[in-house]
Amino acid sequence: MNIYIQNKKEDFNGVVDFFKKDLSTVKVGRANPAMLDGVLVEAYGVKNPLNSVCNISVSDARSMTLTPWDKNSLKAIEKAIIEANLGLGVVNEGDKIRLNIPQMTEENRKEAVKKANEKQEKARVSLRQVRDEVKSSIEEAFESKEIGEDDKFRFIKELDEEVEKVNNEIKQMRDKKEAEIMEI
Repeated sequence: MNIYIQNKKEDFNGVVDFFKKDLSTVKVGRANPAMLDGVLVEAYGVKNPLNSVCNISVSDARSMTLTPWDKNSLKAIEKAIIEANLGLGVVNEGDKIRLNIPQMTEENRKEAVKKANEKQEKARVSLRQVRDEVKSSIEEAFESKEIGEDDKFRFIKELDEEVEKVNNEIKQMRDKKEAEIMEI
């Protein structure tokens, strides 16, 4: 692997890691604490991530229980989840909140697959941006006579192979997610 790709290897991995995390927020009809990652709770005068103000536990495949660290923040947690509009049933039990995940309809499944596809496309755009950065650094090195023409074409070919490998990894993750979503 050439030094230009090695210098941006962390960026390639970052695209994959971000996509993996982003994809975990897509609902599949089963309880998953990752679906609550984007929820911010107004507590103590500041917006906090949900997992910093309560314990999130999966009760069964269709429900989660949120137990706040401070009982006074229960209403704020309930409000934040409702405002996040995640399509979850929110039940305040006095000392904890129970979230019920509704059964997914065919329409919900198709919508979730569409979301997964949008997230995949965002990841591919990010990947192309990293590719363009690497390609321009290879071309700059060629222009400044640091590398020869043969090296330039070999490095660009290696870059395209690396991009294809990462794109395939992203596609496999999306395909796996689609299979999870469409599973009844």
